[in-house]
Amino acid sequence: MEQELSYEIRFADQDEWEEAIGLAWKTFLEFEAADYTQEGVKSFEDFITNSSVKQMFVMGIYQMMAAYDKGKIVGMITLRNEMHISLLFVDKDYHRQGIGRALIEKMADYVADELGKSRLTVNAAPYGIDFYHKVGFRDLGPQVWQDGIKYTPMEYIFSDKKLR
Repeated sequence: MEQELSYEIRFADQDEWEEAIGLAWKTFLEFEAADYTQEGVKSFEDFITNSSVKQMFVMGIYQMMAAYDKGKIVGMITLRNEMHISLLFVDKDYHRQGIGRALIEKMADYVADELGKSRLTVNAAPYGIDFYHKVGFRDLGPQVWQDGIKYTPMEYIFSDKKLR
């Protein structure tokens, strides 16, 4: 039996960018930064504060969905290049409640139904590898270090568009 979420999941509005990126930064520092070099932490910070990335979001090229609990963003997912999960973060107080899975499912539906793609890709941080495996992603290759950031390239191929 599937757990019903009491959270709203929808595309984020332009004026919600800062709140969502703040959640990503806070969660990154808490759970992932220890796995990275100083260069990696700086690379991540530079990416999320890059005005070009925000501009792509405003233009609709870089999509963001968020999970809301009573109007507050408690989880977020971003998509670039029509099928690559760029960021996925859930507030620590909301971990293990199905929000990450629900964000991926909603984004997968969008990617399949609106963009006509048959898969999602992600460069999974060490902290997220088990989660991505659990929801059906598979490794595309070995762990990689780039710009001080450690990740494993992964993909999820839509067979029935439903994650495990």
